[in-house]
Amino acid sequence: MKFKKVFFENLALSNIFFIEKFKKNYSTFIKNGKYILSDFVEKFENDFANYNQSKFCVGVGNGLDALTIALNSLDLDKNSEVIVAANSYVACIMSIINANLKPVLVEPNINTYNIDTSLIEQKITKKTKVIMAVNLYGKPCDLISINEICKKYNLYLVEDCAQSHGASINGKITGSFGDLGCFSFYPTKNLGSLGDAGAIICNNKILFSKIRKIRNYGSEKRYKNEILGVNSRLDEFQAAFLITKLKYLDKINDHKIKLANIYNKYLKDDYIKPLQQKGIKDVYYIYNIRHTKRDKIIKFLLEKNIFTDIHYPLPSYKQKCFKKKFNYKFPISDIIHKTTLSLPISFSHTEKDIWRVIESLNNFK
Repeated sequence: MKFKKVFFENLALSNIFFIEKFKKNYSTFIKNGKYILSDFVEKFENDFANYNQSKFCVGVGNGLDALTIALNSLDLDKNSEVIVAANSYVACIMSIINANLKPVLVEPNINTYNIDTSLIEQKITKKTKVIMAVNLYGKPCDLISINEICKKYNLYLVEDCAQSHGASINGKITGSFGDLGCFSFYPTKNLGSLGDAGAIICNNKILFSKIRKIRNYGSEKRYKNEILGVNSRLDEFQAAFLITKLKYLDKINDHKIKLANIYNKYLKDDYIKPLQQKGIKDVYYIYNIRHTKRDKIIKFLLEKNIFTDIHYPLPSYKQKCFKKKFNYKFPISDIIHKTTLSLPISFSHTEKDIWRVIESLNNFK
């Protein structure tokens, strides 16, 4: 029997709705001949800051740059320590190392997959300066507890919100809890661009000014370079598209939450499903399940033309680029990486698609 394909992600289909509405902005972009740090970037920065309950936003080239620039803006001593979850994406670890700082990995909570806050304090030393809170899969970390720890030890809180656009705790949006909130607009994100793009939000005018300089060769005025910087600017084209799509971010999130609720209710309990928590708005960038027969499930679904993904098959601390940096074990993180599976859940997926996945999974033995 031939089954209709259910792709894990179909960006062309997901973006059709927005491309049509983007045409006016695109026409203006082409006609005005302003391609770098002009009107569209400024408008997006203002709109995105307002959406995220923050005073300032700086558009940058991508999510990795957002994290690295954010850390560099804090003027920390070389090899200062940054605490981060062991199962975080490789970009988090790279940003810390690229900023000449030392990553200190902490096991995740087996139920939320975010950093286990009960383990953080035992990793704090005199060199600890930052906690990087990664809101993985679209679920907010326990940011209230992390904030309390940061205040107790006088630490900076940098949020990685690459997967949590619009997620919140009791109505307070992720990115607005810490000193700096860092975003990626990689095309698959809930607020995805048409290429690489990123942003940093904050409420501190001094940090805001410094970040603006760092992203643009250390300059705010042309040919006046005050500090060492990089070239990492959100371009006008991506900003013009993001302005269009931001208006519909809540619609995107609501659609994914609706699909997630179907999974949550009807997928059998043989699978470990995402934890639902009171007061937590999870925006389901990824709908992940866990199962000890993960690899067999992938093959089983492929036979039915259902495509999945793994976030992430190999943990950062086992990547070749970090060889010899992490010589200790993370058993909880290892369990997650060996058993996690990401199911289809995008703006282009229909309820019918989700039922196809559920019916297939419920027949797996």
